[in-house]
Amino acid sequence: MAIIINIDVMLAKRKMSVTELSKEVGITMANISILKNGRAKAIRLSTLDAICRALECQPGDILEYRNDSR
Repeated sequence: MAIIINIDVMLAKRKMSVTELSKEVGITMANISILKNGRAKAIRLSTLDAICRALECQPGDILEYRNDSR
């Protein structure tokens, strides 16, 4: 089981940099990188809300479930 975080895809679609997202959301670039690189163990709903507002997207645009047993 794996939850994939597609922040990099949405950043590219919105033509936004990690730096811009970091400033708009109010979290560090390091924390965005952790999310972006799939190393995060959790994400706060308030953070997800802020990211969705900044990227003008839905949570499902960022979060994806992949079944690893295939």
